Amino acid sequence: MEVMDKPIVGSILGLISLLFYIVTLLPTILRVVFPESKETGIPKLLLKHRRGVGILAFLFAVGHAYIYFNKRNLDFFDPKTFWVYVHGGGTFIIFTLLAITSNDWSIKKLKKNWKQLHQLTYPAMFLVAWHIWGKMLGHWSFLTPIGVLCSTAIIVLYCFRLWTEHQAKQAKQDKQQNTKKKASKV
Repeated sequence: MEVMDKPIVGSILGLISLLFYIVTLLPTILRVVFPESKETGIPKLLLKHRRGVGILAFLFAVGHAYIYFNKRNLDFFDPKTFWVYVHGGGTFIIFTLLAITSNDWSIKKLKKNWKQLHQLTYPAMFLVAWHIWGKMLGHWSFLTPIGVLCSTAIIVLYCFRLWTEHQAKQAKQDKQQNTKKKASKV
């Protein structure tokens, strides 16, 4: 029988960061995938607090990274370290950019580039899942299945959101083409 590792504080902080991050992704997913959720007001409430929750996700990620950097005495100038931690480091860089620009001043200064920058949250979602799988594969704790399940669930919901948006766009284009065909017959 295989014994699970006891989670350390760094893992707990990582899971909390993941959960807060997922909350930042939910408003649009709920609105698109579950349109009836708009009536509950939950997407609107989550959207209202998205920025603050995103900052919390970042702060917990900072704590998570800090603990592991200190525990493992990492050398950032060693190429081996880079390859071992590329997914976590990439996610951290994205989260840092998002946190730094999560304010009204940045929105004004960056204009439409702000929205493009914040689209990086979606690749970060995949990097987070890769990070969880890559780092926890050899030593699961009771937190690992929670992290794997949550990251997988949000990716599935995100893919379903993309598919739903694609279907709606396709239906709109088909309707426009049918309208043009009818107009040309008249």
